Amino acid sequence: MRPEDREPVIRLLLASQPWKRLGHTAADWNRYFAPLPQGRDSYVVDQDGLAAGVAVVRQKFLLGDYLELFGVAEAARSRGLGGRLLAYVESLVFARAKNLFICVSDFNEPARRFYRKHGYQEIGAIPDLLIPGSAEMLLRKTSGPSMRE
Repeated sequence: MRPEDREPVIRLLLASQPWKRLGHTAADWNRYFAPLPQGRDSYVVDQDGLAAGVAVVRQKFLLGDYLELFGVAEAARSRGLGGRLLAYVESLVFARAKNLFICVSDFNEPARRFYRKHGYQEIGAIPDLLIPGSAEMLLRKTSGPSMRE
């Protein structure tokens, strides 16, 4: 992710679920992306000159990494772009760690299906984390045990 990607990525997120339902505003995203996320790996997929996908990874989370933010523009969904972006992130993460974690809102069934399709398992619910009456589901994909024999 480059500084010039900031505004297009914010527009992508403002127009997308679940971020709208979660109540994220332009001010929230501006705080998150100004400066670009520090201490994290950030990736943007450009499609026809527009930001079509974004991924932000926080390293060293529970014996793995945490996919802190993952978004695909509504217009680019169901075309394989999200799967390709996720596969790219996984290739980098699994070269250095055994686990990749992500949280998904319990009401976000399309995202839950997407991650199940890509081999993620739901390992627990975190109730009322972001909005009252809803839970964030912690998911994990692993490439094997973290402990060495």
